[in-house]
Amino acid sequence: MALVTSLVNKRPVVIFSKSSCCMCHTIKTLISNFGANPTVYELDEHPDGKQLEKELRGLGCKPSVPAVFIGEDLIGGANEIMSLHLKGQLVQLLLKANAIWAAIRSQNLIPRFLRTQMYNTTYFFVTCIDNQDMGTEREIEKSTFTTVFEQVRDMALVTSLVSERPVVIFSKSSCCMCYTIQTLISNFGANPTVYELDEHPDEKQLEKELRGLGCNPSVPAVFIGEELIGGANEIMSLHLKGQLVQLLLKANAIWV
Repeated sequence: MALVTSLVNKRPVVIFSKSSCCMCHTIKTLISNFGANPTVYELDEHPDGKQLEKELRGLGCKPSVPAVFIGEDLIGGANEIMSLHLKGQLVQLLLKANAIWAAIRSQNLIPRFLRTQMYNTTYFFVTCIDNQDMGTEREIEKSTFTTVFEQVRDMALVTSLVSERPVVIFSKSSCCMCYTIQTLISNFGANPTVYELDEHPDEKQLEKELRGLGCNPSVPAVFIGEELIGGANEIMSLHLKGQLVQLLLKANAIWV
């Protein structure tokens, strides 16, 4: 675990992420909106991405991202962070690690005290003294949580359906392009989990979430290794470049 240890050393908040991971984006947004300035390592852009993923899985991170360290301690993934946040404990961890105070100092503000309650469940405020006007208290809006809550809520069903599945395809039984993409991926030897939206009891919610993730049209929508890869155009483009098989191999969806 030497590489992970070296990267989290003496850093208040570190998030291991992947640039294409929607839940990673949500967790980064949540923590940043407290006023923290997390160090972020995108595994798919890091030269030692494979080694980092191996070490994170060795630490019990499954999936490997997002993986959040606060005060050099592994806190967990998306489920653990959201659970702590909803219990009001996440802000305490950030305070203990001086992650929030450091962020306030970087804005040329000296913290006086923190109010940890919500105002109309939307804003989190910090009351502080401005260096430029000593003695004058003012409230600084630190975070709009509504956006974060909506992001989590609006992708909850899709996230649960793709969790820990190598390949997931959202489809419609009447869509010929969906059938083509399913056939292409199956012909590599993969066994994708397929959800036909027009036969699913939560069809409207799934379609809404997929469109919210940028799928237009909503189907086919292909997730490989729990990451949204895209629709028919993206899958065919990757296939023609010889990159689709690599994604399937990386996700352990097929074996050579």
